[in-house]
Formats: sequence, C-alpha cells, structure tokens
Amino acid sequence: MKIGTGGQSRPVASGTGSKTGKTGVTGRFTSPRQIDDSASVLGIPEAELTPRVQDAIRTLMAEVDGLRERVTDLTRRVSEAEHIADQDPLLPIYNRRAFVRELTRVQASVERYQTEASLVYLDLNRFKSINDDLGHEAGDYVLSQVAIRLKESVRDTDIVGRLGGDEFGLILSRTKAEDARNLIDRLPKLFAEKPIIWKGASLNTSISSGVVSIHSGQNPEQTLSAADNEMYKEKQQASRPEA
Repeated sequence: MKIGTGGQSRPVASGTGSKTGKTGVTGRFTSPRQIDDSASVLGIPEAELTPRVQDAIRTLMAEVDGLRERVTDLTRRVSEAEHIADQDPLLPIYNRRAFVRELTRVQASVERYQTEASLVYLDLNRFKSINDDLGHEAGDYVLSQVAIRLKESVRDTDIVGRLGGDEFGLILSRTKAEDARNLIDRLPKLFAEKPIIWKGASLNTSISSGVVSIHSGQNPEQTLSAADNEMYKEKQQASRPEA
C-alpha cells in the first residue's frame, strides 16, 4: 500500500491544524507527510479523522517507514552475500562455481540467439617453483597480478574466473575462437611490458592456454574439459626441448 507524500505546507505538531486546515506530521524522511493525504488513500471520511484516528495513521506511517528501511537493508545484505559467494577468496574475480554458472548462461544465449562465444582455459607455467623458491606469499601475489592483467585484457562484459590453483578461465561473448586466440597470443607481450615484480625482482611468468568455441548442447563441464585438453596440449608442447 502506497502512502501519499505531503504538500508544501510546513509540518505542525500532532493534532494541530496548519493555515490550510490540514494536519501534518513529519516522519523519518525530511519532507513532511500529510495525515489528510494518507486518510484519503485509506478511504477515511474527513468527519472521522479524529485525534485517535490521526494517531493510528501516524503509527501506521512509522511502521511502513520502518519496513521500508528493513527491506532496503535486507536487499543490501543479500547483494553483499551474493557478491561474497561469487568471488574467489583470494582474487577479485569469479570463483569456479560462479564461473560455471556464467558459462551456463552464455551457452543458453548462444543457443537462443545463434551468437558466437569462446572459452579460454589458462594455466601458469612453472608456478610451483615460485611457491617452492619464494614462498606462498609470492605465489599469492603472482596470482593476484595475473588476475589483474587478465581483467585489463578483456571487455567489461567478458567473464574472468579462477578455476582452481593456478588455473584461470575467460568467457568471451560474441567472440569467435580465432579472435579469442589472437587475444591470448597478445598476453606474452602484455607480461613483457608489465612484468610482475616481487621484492625488486622481475618474475618470468608465462601462460599456457586452450581456446574452444562455446556450443549449445554441451554442459559447462564438457566445454571446460575441452578447453582444458587444448591447454594441456599447448603446455606439453611448450615443455618439449627444442631439437
């Protein structure tokens, strides 16, 4: 039920008439709210607008204001909880659960609108040696810097997530697989131009990647598995000694 807002007359004390003959009350908000307006909405005849009825309306208006504040606070808390549930505990990007949910959403869009989309699976090379040689604090720092650079490399509408450990994923909407590959091939240059510095030393960071088109009819885990397989092939090829 909507309670009407007041006019321009100055609010007066309870039970006191203003120059216009209206009885005013000031609620929790800054603008005055008129008892007569509320009584009109409630269908109360003016003859029955006794002081007791006015007090009842004031109580109702205060309760409505309180409920509105509670709804606003609950909405804010739900939004914060959803954000926390979706975000990786270490990095400012999606966790795997939220990433898979977004992948499901994009696959549905691909099927419905016959659009293009691509999934990129990324894995840091020699990340274990960073943890072993420099410690987990350095490893966590490297992960955070990689996440930042990945976010800088894609559009705001694209999705960046951590799939686990040192593995990341990108969902590139309206992007063909070959265009996604061109984007990923530019990452080495980005890391060369903006190397990750830890305690004054530049860390040699490289990434293996796998790119697949997002098709309708596949479940998200199948698509992730296909991209993971492509990444693994590249990683194996990169680890082979040159002839």
